[in-house]
Amino acid sequence: MIDNNEISIAKFCIDSALRQGASGARVSLTQSIIDSCMMLNGELDKVTHSADRSIYMYIYADGRYGTFSTNRLERDELEDFIGKAISMVRMLGEDLCRTLPEAGRTAKDARTGLELDLYDATIAESESGTRLERTDRISIYRDLTRKWEQDGYLIADGTGHEYRLISEECEYTESFEDNYVCDSNGFEGRHTETSFSAFCEMTIEDSEGNKYSGFWWDATPKFSELDLKGCSARALDKAVRQIGPKSRRGGHYRMVVDCNAASRLVSPLFTALNASSIQQKMSFMDDTLGKRMFPEGFTIMDMARTAGKAGSRLFDTEGVATKDAPIIEDGVVKQYFINTYMSNKTGLEPTVEDISRPCVMPYLKDEVLSLAEKDLSLEVIMKHCGSGVLVTGFNGGNCNPATGDFSFGVEGFAFSRGKVTHPVREMLITGNMIELWNNLIAAGTDARSSARWQIPSLAFEGVSFSA
Repeated sequence: MIDNNEISIAKFCIDSALRQGASGARVSLTQSIIDSCMMLNGELDKVTHSADRSIYMYIYADGRYGTFSTNRLERDELEDFIGKAISMVRMLGEDLCRTLPEAGRTAKDARTGLELDLYDATIAESESGTRLERTDRISIYRDLTRKWEQDGYLIADGTGHEYRLISEECEYTESFEDNYVCDSNGFEGRHTETSFSAFCEMTIEDSEGNKYSGFWWDATPKFSELDLKGCSARALDKAVRQIGPKSRRGGHYRMVVDCNAASRLVSPLFTALNASSIQQKMSFMDDTLGKRMFPEGFTIMDMARTAGKAGSRLFDTEGVATKDAPIIEDGVVKQYFINTYMSNKTGLEPTVEDISRPCVMPYLKDEVLSLAEKDLSLEVIMKHCGSGVLVTGFNGGNCNPATGDFSFGVEGFAFSRGKVTHPVREMLITGNMIELWNNLIAAGTDARSSARWQIPSLAFEGVSFSA
């Protein structure tokens, strides 16, 4: 972890910058370590280790601003480095909107970095042998190969299709990051976090020579909560369920989007709510603050301070304190993401720079939800919708940030009477983001706990599909 000497060096950088003529400064000191093991077809393929220690300086001088970084933390070298940095800043164009946030807006409760319980101390005990053993636990390649050699074939569960295994790629990764931030207005904050993740991608071939791939992942700040064994089985299931796709005529259908893909439809909203997009006239959410733009009862919260959950943080990169707050509440836009620079530039009241841990709350059209009692899983939502297309993945496409018009390639399954009937591929959905969200039928309760963005399965009415 960052030690007291390194913290004193960060503070020295602030003092040095002010002493050499800067009007303000912020320093971000980061230490990070990432270790990963990868296996291909049950054999070790690659081992990687990366470690970084760096210091970033944000310097304000004479109405000008610049950012600089170095991994050299010797005081004499830093003194010279900062002097040269200030000289370079003074050569830049004037921008009086560049200022530090007011001290009253910054976090006061992020002293140790451990307040949010995102650090797993067992990472210090992990060694290369441990990581290799954990990677091996992800793999099911040898089990499948033995079954193939014994039976001469593999059967896709639930479909009856024969297939053979082409490849299995498994990866186990653990990472650690410790970040200390201070500025010349007196802010000090620290964030310490570990992450453990497992990933697998399976590629298979059916009896006709068609190839299909499926992947699955899991991640968590605490190793004890990581599902190693389930990754490969789920990846294989996603691959085999794609066997036997059928064409489907274009038209307007109900669309259900699996929670693992649903963030693709939410991210354009957050981009449009960012003050930089609004200032540049590249936002379809311009002039919507305080207005009902979405269905009554629809809510997205930013649960930035949920202990033990990935994505939580007590402050943003400026040091501004986060809070649990609605972004959209009961269909009404409640907040833009406005950092200090954009606030100065637009005159809008500053908030935070961007979303931390968005949570789409349960929603069911025309029904009052008791959140403690209603279980809106993917299966329940499909049954409620009856028939349509279940989207499990997006294949390219884009959303126009100025108008909200979108076009996305999708893959997934047709369903009828709430049950999957057959896979579909190479379909395209088109529409407008505001119109799409106003045709929301349901938002589930099945967001994956391991995801930084808590986006559940979603269902929409009358979506335009092209075959």
